[in-house]
Amino acid sequence: MTQQTTIVPPAYVTQSEELYDKAIDPQVAKRLFGFLAPYTWKLILSAVLMLGATTSSVIGPYLVKVAIDDGLVAGNLTVLRNTVLIYLGAAIVRWAFIYIRVNVMAQVGQSVIYDMRKRLFEHLQNLSLSFYSRYSVGRVITRVINDVETLREFITWAVLAIARDLFAILGIIVAMLALNVKLSLLTFITIPFMILATYIYRRTARFAYRRVRAAVSWVNSVLAENINGVRVVQAFSRQGRNYDLFRDYTNRYHLQTAIHAAKVAASFLPVVDVLGALATAAVIWIGGTAVLGESITAGVLVGFVLYIDRYFEPIRDLSRRFDTLQSTMAGGERILALLDTEIEVRDAENAKVLPSISGGVRFENVSFHYSDDPTLVLDQIDLDVRAGETVAFVGETGAGKTTIVKLLTRFHDPTDGCVRVDGFDLRTVTQQSLRKQMGMVLQDPFLFNGSVKENILFGRLKASDEDVISAAKAVGAHDFIIGLRNGYETSVEEGGVLLSVGQRQLISFARALLADPRILILDEATSSVDIQTEQIIQAALAKLLKGRTSFVIAHRLSTITSADRIVVIHDGRIIEQGTHNELLAKQGMYFELYKTGFQE
Repeated sequence: MTQQTTIVPPAYVTQSEELYDKAIDPQVAKRLFGFLAPYTWKLILSAVLMLGATTSSVIGPYLVKVAIDDGLVAGNLTVLRNTVLIYLGAAIVRWAFIYIRVNVMAQVGQSVIYDMRKRLFEHLQNLSLSFYSRYSVGRVITRVINDVETLREFITWAVLAIARDLFAILGIIVAMLALNVKLSLLTFITIPFMILATYIYRRTARFAYRRVRAAVSWVNSVLAENINGVRVVQAFSRQGRNYDLFRDYTNRYHLQTAIHAAKVAASFLPVVDVLGALATAAVIWIGGTAVLGESITAGVLVGFVLYIDRYFEPIRDLSRRFDTLQSTMAGGERILALLDTEIEVRDAENAKVLPSISGGVRFENVSFHYSDDPTLVLDQIDLDVRAGETVAFVGETGAGKTTIVKLLTRFHDPTDGCVRVDGFDLRTVTQQSLRKQMGMVLQDPFLFNGSVKENILFGRLKASDEDVISAAKAVGAHDFIIGLRNGYETSVEEGGVLLSVGQRQLISFARALLADPRILILDEATSSVDIQTEQIIQAALAKLLKGRTSFVIAHRLSTITSADRIVVIHDGRIIEQGTHNELLAKQGMYFELYKTGFQE
């Protein structure tokens, strides 16, 4: 027999999940229940229905006692008939109350999940880019889908069920004491053992369920990574190796944690059943002796045995609800942690709407470093760009070129100095009003699942079909678009996987042109296309850049030689700037870059 080895999760899983390995925090529960506040009246209605259904259930064994003692034994057919009718009526009332309550709580549960996912999505849209550099897509999806779904199950089924079970236990205890105090005390001997078992189970289950949530997050992360990188996987024939790693490492870790959690859950129910069986046996023995001695009636004994079974039934249900509660708390902690993630770039309270701009940009003594790393990425950048000027940034990889345009689009705020557009400090205007007047074309353009036309319309939804076609023609995309199966209505699928890199880039140029931004940013926009496509793009760039303030980051000489100014960045500083010919004449760093990297 092959010995199974214990799979240890990678460091990032264990480290991130240790944050949540603590006792259940009442504050977490309070905040989660805060999502129920808009549905208070429905909860009250469900609580009333729950009390009615539980009451009708609790009186059942007592009615059996009345039917036996006052009906059968007394030979009173009328009492027997009426008691049976009342019993059936109580059962029908209980069914009706449960049916209505389940429907109401299902609506509440779905509504709460709708609200929660809406809030999560809004928060994710506003989080700074630095968050996504350290938080994998798979983990985000786990929070929004898996963890939220766990909360739905808890809200829909467990919230009032826990209250119902507690109320049922209290009602049954009162009914048992009313029937016979001695038999009740005999049954209650099992309570200390039940408390001890619950305490041990709670400690073990808490850790087990948090491990399961961590494993699910890991599985989603690995899946997202492999799906996003499927072309690289296939190009290097890594399918077999990746499958082995997923099967024997990622998926097996999830299997082991899930089986362990199931074993922990399965260990508690038999304890409840054994304690219930012991209590029932003791009551039947002692109660049966009492019946023979005529100390109690047969109806009392039968009713009491039925109460014992119903006494342990809500306890069993509470153990199952505790499983859900543990899973809910683990998922809830992660959801709240995501919602509590600070948005690093926020609009100021008194932020103004940026009016229509001409496009003048000024960097005033700008320095920048990331919040978790004090090393300066940009150091005292001073740059004044006139409206309508085209500026090209060049420099070695990591010099800080992309960071400059990220500050301009306010994806980050400078740690020192300020960035101004038409004299407005970007921190004093709303991000939406700023970015609506900017356009960006990236090295690897992203197209959304939808048609070609919808992707071109992305930055200007109200544009006409004629405007879309004109923008596509202007950048040289029209010819290949009309050659697609459905022309402009052709679906590009997620990420534009059905199109070549060059075709996606041309669509992104058309999208930027249609948006008609005052400031245009081209970040390595032609580095991934072939020479023929680049020639088409170069012809479109003249129209795209005309009349706009443009910032171009490029590794190809053809995309920057026509720039009004070339700015050379080195180690986060501007060391040279001028036209192409001026910088070659200086024979400085640009001259060296030209000789080694830019010549074509």
